[in-house]
Amino acid sequence: MAAILALLVLGGCTPVDDLMVAIFGRSMRVQPSFNPYENPQLAPEGSVSFSSGNFPAAPHSVNLGSPDGQAPPPPITPLMLLQGDPRAVGLENPVGPDAASLARGQEMYLRACAPCHGDVGGGGGPVTAFGVPNWSLLEDSALNLSDGYIYSIIRVGRGAMPAYGHQITHYDRWHIVNYVRQLQGELPSQEEPEVQAQSSDN
Repeated sequence: MAAILALLVLGGCTPVDDLMVAIFGRSMRVQPSFNPYENPQLAPEGSVSFSSGNFPAAPHSVNLGSPDGQAPPPPITPLMLLQGDPRAVGLENPVGPDAASLARGQEMYLRACAPCHGDVGGGGGPVTAFGVPNWSLLEDSALNLSDGYIYSIIRVGRGAMPAYGHQITHYDRWHIVNYVRQLQGELPSQEEPEVQAQSSDN
């Protein structure tokens, strides 16, 4: 009895686990697991992610007592981006670049995009030190992209960029588009309108 007890103490859970393997053919010691970016996959066709919810009727609003807000955007695939399909690259931005949109866009950009693209969009985010491709949003190739293209690549990914549609909701993607345009110099910073307003009052 003492020998059996000593074997169990020295072996930990191994004998019990071996018994489970003999009975069920599986072991808790060997389980498949993936790092977040090791095996990115698109969600199944027709599925709705927990983060997206229903599409609300307008930015900064939540559906209350209504099963649907508005019709969701059409299905988009990375191949459609590569082919320049107007259903992906021609989407029109429904969100004006006001202060609220730019503030939300900055928050979401710093949370989801800056690790790769850097805080100001020039690339060199912290994860690029570990082999993630370094792509600047300030280069001509990015400056020439349409709003719909940027929205769509956030949603479904392309090439080395994984899809973020399951993490970033519909309108938040458009807020990020607006903020990226500001980083690219196509929109004034949030502080500039206030300065102009003050100067016009004097």
